[in-house]
Amino acid sequence: MRGLRSSEWAILVFIIAYSFIPTFGGQFRVLELAGGPAIMPANLRASAMPLPIILHILSSFLFLLLGALQFLPSNRQRRPAAHRISGRIVAAAGCLSAGSGLWMTHVYSFPISIQGSLLYWVRIILGLLMIGFIVWAVLAIRSRNVFQHSAFMLRAYAIGQGASTQALIGIGWMILVGTEATGPLRDVLMASTWAINLLVAEALIWKVLAPRRRSAARAIQKKPLGVGH
Repeated sequence: MRGLRSSEWAILVFIIAYSFIPTFGGQFRVLELAGGPAIMPANLRASAMPLPIILHILSSFLFLLLGALQFLPSNRQRRPAAHRISGRIVAAAGCLSAGSGLWMTHVYSFPISIQGSLLYWVRIILGLLMIGFIVWAVLAIRSRNVFQHSAFMLRAYAIGQGASTQALIGIGWMILVGTEATGPLRDVLMASTWAINLLVAEALIWKVLAPRRRSAARAIQKKPLGVGH
C-alpha cells in the first residue's frame, strides 16, 4: 500500500465506501449463519441452505475489495509478483461469486415480489457473462494482451459491483417514495443497476485504458533499437 498516489488513495477509499453495504453488511449474515447473534433481518432461504450464501458473500468480499487494488497502476508497476498472485485469487473469487449467485438464483425459491422472470434471466445472463469475462481476461494476459485483460476484468468487476449500486438506488428510491419497490418495478430497478455499471465500465475502458494503450504503443515505436538490431 506504500507508494500509492493521492488519486489512487481517493479511488480506493471511494470503492471501499461504495462497496460497504454489500461487502461488510454481508459479513454480519455470515456471522449469523455461523451461530452468532441475529443482527440482519431474517432470511429463511439462507437459514435453510446457508452454504451457497456464505460462499457468495465471502467470495464477493474478496473479489470487490482485493480486486480494487488490482486496478491501481502503482500497485501493478511496483509489485508485479504480488499483482499476479492477487490476480489469481481475484479471478477465482469472482468465478465463485458468480457461480454461487447463479446457483442461488436458480435453486432458491423467491417470492414474485422480489424476483420476477425479468430479474431471474438478467441474473442468469450476467452471472454467465461475469465468468466468461474473467476467463477471457485470464486468456488475454496469458497472451500478453494487457488492454484486453484490463478491459474484461473491469467489465466483470462492474457486474460484481451490482449489489453496491442496487443498495444505493434502493435507498434513494425509499427516500423519494417512502416504500420499497416490489414486483416488475423492482425487477427493472435492479436490472438497471447492472446497465449503469457496465456503461461506466465501458466509459472507463475507452477514456482511460485505451489512451494508455495508445501511449504505450507510441513509446515502443519511438524506443531506439539496440545494437545488433
